[in-house]
Amino acid sequence: MTGADKVTLHVEGMSCASCVGRVDRTLAALDGVTDVSVNLAAETASFRVSDVSRVSDAAQALEVAGYPARRTRVTFDIEGMSCASCVGRVDRTLAAMPGVLSVSVNLAAETATVEYLEGATTPSDLAAASSAIGYPARAALADATQGRAERKADEARAFARRAAVAGALTLPVFVLEMGAHMVPAFHHLIARTIGTEASWIIQFLLATAVLFGPGRQFFEKGVPALLKGAPDMNSLVAVGTGAAWGYSVVATFLPGVLPEGLRAVYFEAAAVIVVLILIGRWLEARAKGRTGAAIQALLGLQARTARVLRDGEMVDVDVERLSVGDMVLVRPGERIPTDGEVTEGSSNVDESMITGEPLPVSKGEGAAVTGGTVNGSGSLTIRATRVGADTTLARIVRMVEEAQGAKLPIQGLVDRVTLWFVPGVMALATLTVVAWLIFGPDPALTFALVAGVSVLIVACPCAMGLATPTSIMVGTGRAAEMGVLFRKGDALQGLSGVQVVALDKTGTVTEGKPTLTDVVVAEGFARDEVLAFVAAVEAMSEHPIAEAILRGARAEGVTVPVATQFSSVTGYGVAARVEGREVMVGADRYMIREGVEIAPLAQVETDLAARGRTAVYAAIDGRLAAVVAVADPVKPSSRAAIAALRARGLEVAMITGDKRETAEAIARETGIDRVIAGVLPDGKVAALDELRAGGRRVAFVGDGINDAPALAHADVGIAIGTGTDVAIESADVVLMSGDLKGVVDAVEVSRRTMANIRENLAWAFGYNVALIPVAAGVLYPAYGILLSPVFAAGAMALSSVSVLANALRLRRIRPAMSATQTPAPTPVLRSQPAE
Repeated sequence: MTGADKVTLHVEGMSCASCVGRVDRTLAALDGVTDVSVNLAAETASFRVSDVSRVSDAAQALEVAGYPARRTRVTFDIEGMSCASCVGRVDRTLAAMPGVLSVSVNLAAETATVEYLEGATTPSDLAAASSAIGYPARAALADATQGRAERKADEARAFARRAAVAGALTLPVFVLEMGAHMVPAFHHLIARTIGTEASWIIQFLLATAVLFGPGRQFFEKGVPALLKGAPDMNSLVAVGTGAAWGYSVVATFLPGVLPEGLRAVYFEAAAVIVVLILIGRWLEARAKGRTGAAIQALLGLQARTARVLRDGEMVDVDVERLSVGDMVLVRPGERIPTDGEVTEGSSNVDESMITGEPLPVSKGEGAAVTGGTVNGSGSLTIRATRVGADTTLARIVRMVEEAQGAKLPIQGLVDRVTLWFVPGVMALATLTVVAWLIFGPDPALTFALVAGVSVLIVACPCAMGLATPTSIMVGTGRAAEMGVLFRKGDALQGLSGVQVVALDKTGTVTEGKPTLTDVVVAEGFARDEVLAFVAAVEAMSEHPIAEAILRGARAEGVTVPVATQFSSVTGYGVAARVEGREVMVGADRYMIREGVEIAPLAQVETDLAARGRTAVYAAIDGRLAAVVAVADPVKPSSRAAIAALRARGLEVAMITGDKRETAEAIARETGIDRVIAGVLPDGKVAALDELRAGGRRVAFVGDGINDAPALAHADVGIAIGTGTDVAIESADVVLMSGDLKGVVDAVEVSRRTMANIRENLAWAFGYNVALIPVAAGVLYPAYGILLSPVFAAGAMALSSVSVLANALRLRRIRPAMSATQTPAPTPVLRSQPAE
């Protein structure tokens, strides 16, 4: 592990924004821990560490702070152990992995059981470490950790049970107390039968069972946090309900301590508060489980088993037990279990989950296949090339999870507020009690208690902590389902603020598969000979234009000779010797630089460019020989996508190395606002700076290796998913395929998500600003209104649930160009030649 490595731990016990702040500060205070990002909705803490030991330090610090990192256990079958020294090697290797807490290696059973911090490492990483030292390890599927959705479902069921038990115990308390207040006859009935004192004792028994049974979690977490000087949401609930319960206990069992007019009980308030908060937590857990639906959908695309050739026989094994090099049989209709290469058979494979294209792709010997795609009617034997965490689908899931756990710049405001919010509320509640005792009417102590408890309960900052991360999780998850992968979380906010979208041309606006259209030769040259020589030179190049010329020559039946002494000048052209003659092919600037007179065919080249064709010059032995033109058709969806971007108020520009005439012809066809043409590969960065004039923010869309610097330099880099891995790794956003409608969807998701976050923050902050003064009693002198603690608890629970419900609306975002959009749940990560 290096200082650049990022660790994500799953943290337990966080319930509000103040918890997030405390976890953040705890980790940030550790030496060797940087770049801390805590997510309440995902219940994770991400950070970078300088060395592996810092992971354990972070876990220990979180434990002390009261927010332990989740632990999990996995058992491996270990091959090759024959003695105690083998056991020691495996033990030491696994123990050295980041986040590993304990290792137990059993020589007789040939197993190793590892307890580790969930998120710090994975079973695949642990198995790879053991295998690397000569002891192949395979994780047992039965020990795999539960998915997040399953955990949240279990958590929701637990809260539902607690709420049901608390509700059953609270109902008699509520009826006895509130019934007596609301119905005078019922009050007299209690007095005549069991008596007021017995009623209070019954209420005490039931309320105590509620607070220290289903509601004990608030005291177990809140009181220690309060004693450490770092109160959180649980502290507010514990103090509020504890105060109401304690006052009522005194009134019940030590009535002489209180003046006769102050002898009243609030057992029902304490119990109902717990019930309402538990109901709110239940609804939150259900909603949080739904925020991770996109990840679960992606995981659902994975095959569970694979049919593998072992010792000459085909056996079914869990996909977790696959190794690189395994020969896997994929039968008709089955989902391909892992990334691989076809070694035998042929079939059509449905790759729509990766590419978004509805038509199956023909696969034969030597073809690459992707795990999660669906085999057609033929049988395939594939050799596994990437397994476990290295597969395309696993990479996609990992990137989406990282984006969902990101902290956006807008979250900084919440962090600054919540740093002092809970201590401030505690102080405000104390001030409220003092004010009522000094200035309040009789019974002042009762009014002070009610107002103080209401302030504590109504001000719980759960909604503030959930406002941003829930929207991020749902928004990025929905984007992934639409084929847009936000690799970096802050791109979600950045994209919403761009004013200009700059597009690369080849492979982005156009198909990137040009075809030969024209060969115009100069006087004294034969067409077939020139085309043969040009094709021979271009056969040495991987540029799409070179491939088009070579394909065109072969299609015409031209015999292509072999070129030698090939050289390339980036952005200019190529040269080689063919049958003893010096042949150069390239742009006009290349010919001018080499002293070739281009005037005889300059007008021809200009006319071809004006028709949207890319033309290059060819020279043989220093003389101009021909102009060769190719046409790269515009993608069918480009015009509609560009129109959709402009309709959203964005300026659309195109940056290309082509001549201006060619670029402007394409711009006219597609509706592009601005063209920057004749740009060398290293000039795209300068072109972006030109577009930034006036402080505008620019997004750049590209796919080639030479686009990587521009993708990294733009405010937001958007990579076409079918482009090169270099381009993808340089980008902030990856599109599912080479289709510009994905840019429209990315912008739509970004804007809708940021609007949703602002709505959530407005509600969360506005709620507290409005209700804390009401709870304190500012309306009582004028209107006689004093908020009951019971209503305060209901309002607090409603606030959190409202924020979650609003965030879940993002799941209803539809592709902006649904008329032309094909279903595409995930983006592609695959290579092809660059522009």
